[in-house]
Amino acid sequence: MACLSDIDLATLHENRLEQRWHYGLPNSDHLYHQHHQHYHQHDGFSPITRLCLEQNLQRKLRQRDLNGNCLDRDSGGDGSSGLAAGMQRRRSGTWPRTRSLNAPSPVQQFGPCGRIMKNSAMVMQIQDPASQRLTWYKPPLTVLVIKKVSDASVLAPFVQLVDWLLQEKNMVVWVESAVLEDTLLNEDVRFKAIRNMLVTFKDGRDDLTDRIDFIVCLGGDGTLLYASLLFQQSVPPVMAFHLGSLGFLTPFRFDNFQEQLTSVLEGHAALTLRSRLRCVMQRKGERKHESKTQEQDPADADARPVANSILVLNEVVIDRGPSPYLSNIDLFLDGKYITSVQGDGLIVSTPTGSTAYAAAAGASMIHPSVPAIMVTPICPHSLSFRPIVVPAGVELKISVSPESRNTSWVSFDGRNRQELFHGDSLRVTTSIYPVPCICAQDQISDWFASLADGLHWNVRKRQKCLDELSDLTASGSEDTLDEIENMKLYDV
Repeated sequence: MACLSDIDLATLHENRLEQRWHYGLPNSDHLYHQHHQHYHQHDGFSPITRLCLEQNLQRKLRQRDLNGNCLDRDSGGDGSSGLAAGMQRRRSGTWPRTRSLNAPSPVQQFGPCGRIMKNSAMVMQIQDPASQRLTWYKPPLTVLVIKKVSDASVLAPFVQLVDWLLQEKNMVVWVESAVLEDTLLNEDVRFKAIRNMLVTFKDGRDDLTDRIDFIVCLGGDGTLLYASLLFQQSVPPVMAFHLGSLGFLTPFRFDNFQEQLTSVLEGHAALTLRSRLRCVMQRKGERKHESKTQEQDPADADARPVANSILVLNEVVIDRGPSPYLSNIDLFLDGKYITSVQGDGLIVSTPTGSTAYAAAAGASMIHPSVPAIMVTPICPHSLSFRPIVVPAGVELKISVSPESRNTSWVSFDGRNRQELFHGDSLRVTTSIYPVPCICAQDQISDWFASLADGLHWNVRKRQKCLDELSDLTASGSEDTLDEIENMKLYDV
């Protein structure tokens, strides 16, 4: 039977009542009342709730009877099979999904009187990850192709892909202007024929917001991080082909790219929404101005671009830089002091970044669909300082401790390294703009395949079964030890 964890309380009660009606009662009003006098003492429903649900159930049964469905149990196999088929149709067709990667949706009511207070300032709404499918409300026309730089092995796939998108799909292809300056690429005969058909942009100068419908990455994980950097608000769907070194975030193989791209362009693809962190640097003199701005419109903070803010896909790292002294960093969560970090630094990462720098620092690996923020110390000067996971909706504040001997340095996905002085602070929270990554299979299969292929997760030699250890099973443990001693004496 399906789990009912995602169904509201009224539907749950109604389903239980229907099951008792269909599976435990004949279709007779007299027997129905006699049988339910016994159930009234054990079903846990109040009299008013039971009466309303029973009336609703009887109304449904009468409606089915009017539609020509046979509900008589005594009429033979047709009635019972029709009833069972109707139950199966309701279970598979109209009920919502009851499982998700984020755990079952909890009920909102606790006992007869308690319930969760409705709050308009909801941080985020979590959708069932298994239901995240790509759809195009209009056909995509423009595609941005990002390729790995300084890698000759990517040139041939790049030319093949761009030529196919232009000739076969009639799409407008965007590339970075630096791509056209590649000497080896300009020597390719096929590329010379399509070079003038490409639209170029320059990083840091041209704004691509609302100009790109689709992104294709050719290379390693760095190409996906670069795509995240280019789009600091809404990100188009990203399809990443594995042509780099690690390829943890690039699930597609380039062998049959035509079939895979055609399927995606037709809207047949699952999505993994990889959350990003919104990082805002607050300098000492800007604190009062920033607080006034947040008081005016706090809910729109992530929607409007801020000059000193950046969205990161993997992690933001605070370290001691070139200083020989320990980092001394104060950590706050939603304005409350949590702890001071004394060590080489601190990593604040997304679930996607949990398999990057954070994993090397001893953190757990988290599926990208789990809404969370990871806080991982780098070589802490404390044996009890373990990595922690906090809810995705909190705001973290990191600042240099007043008694710190040195300043700290901050980097965002390995870029834009800045110095964090005394009195400055870094605010980190989950952004409302994730990176929609297209799955090769589905969210679960892609992630575990990446763990196995990219990180060789839990790879070891298999333990032999007892049947293979013939030398041990044929003789006792004492005989085996005697043989070892005899072998030593023989070697001497």
